[in-house]
Amino acid sequence: MDDFRHAVYLALGVAAFFLTWPHAIDWMRDGGNILNPLDFFGDAVVHGGTAAFLSLDILFMWVTFMIWVVVDAGRIGLGYRWGIFFVFFSYVGVSLAFPVYLVVRERFIDRRDQSSV
Repeated sequence: MDDFRHAVYLALGVAAFFLTWPHAIDWMRDGGNILNPLDFFGDAVVHGGTAAFLSLDILFMWVTFMIWVVVDAGRIGLGYRWGIFFVFFSYVGVSLAFPVYLVVRERFIDRRDQSSV
């Protein structure tokens, strides 16, 4: 069952990547800088409505993810460096980084628990 759940996580992450990045590429072609979160989110918020709602919602979720992933990776024994890696990976898209981290996390915990038996 874990393998199926992991496949679903990864499929959702990959789908998110391929559905979102064409928009990011268009935005960068128009002069946007994907590595500048203030520019990125500010550009979406200025349009208001749904774009502002979704952008702010994602921004707060992303910041929460960046804090949690570093703390969680250290807490479970995976290591803070892996947490920091996933912070950088989240610049590709938190909708890809989060599901990949869930799979890495669950598999690490399973291996850790099996080796302590």
